[in-house]
Amino acid sequence: MLRIGLTGGIGSGKTVVSDRFRQLGAAVIDTDEIAHQLTTPGAPAVQEIAREFDPGIVQNGVLDRNVLRERVFNDSAARKKLEAILHPRIREEVNHKLKALAVPYCVIVVPLLIETGFQDLVDRVLVIQAPTEKRLDWLAQRNGFSRTHVEKILSAQASDQERAAIADDLLCNDGTIDVLLRQVDELHRRYMELDRTPT
Repeated sequence: MLRIGLTGGIGSGKTVVSDRFRQLGAAVIDTDEIAHQLTTPGAPAVQEIAREFDPGIVQNGVLDRNVLRERVFNDSAARKKLEAILHPRIREEVNHKLKALAVPYCVIVVPLLIETGFQDLVDRVLVIQAPTEKRLDWLAQRNGFSRTHVEKILSAQASDQERAAIADDLLCNDGTIDVLLRQVDELHRRYMELDRTPT
């Protein structure tokens, strides 16, 4: 099974792309979804976050994600502490899901693929890029994030240049949705062909 690592900065269009791959029949493993599951009420990771950060960040077993997000994007040491709690668990769950699959290829969505060293889990890296202004407008519309908040997030992530340097495939989300989806359709055909090619 071919394993594709899909990455890109916040607001670049990863969800649109991964949803399209799902529609085309690919298996998709989203590490953001796994992280969300790992921080549901009562989960062991939530208890560890409360111990490492502040018991007040968890109320009645529920993690205050907004407070945590604000803290880690303002403090690189806090961000590393959170990553040390979540990333080994995410990696374990990804491996568990991969073992259960029987498909030609799987797309693993890893927003911080470079930053977390997840390249060793994939055969190819697919990077999606979008103009910064387009991303800022979309995030303000979707999440209500201010420009300052988005810029903090961007500064904590790898740059477009760093991602492009490790890309086997590159998607440019600088046009319409239809143009982006056609690029995904073409990649789907390529990945199906790669899976049939002897190694």
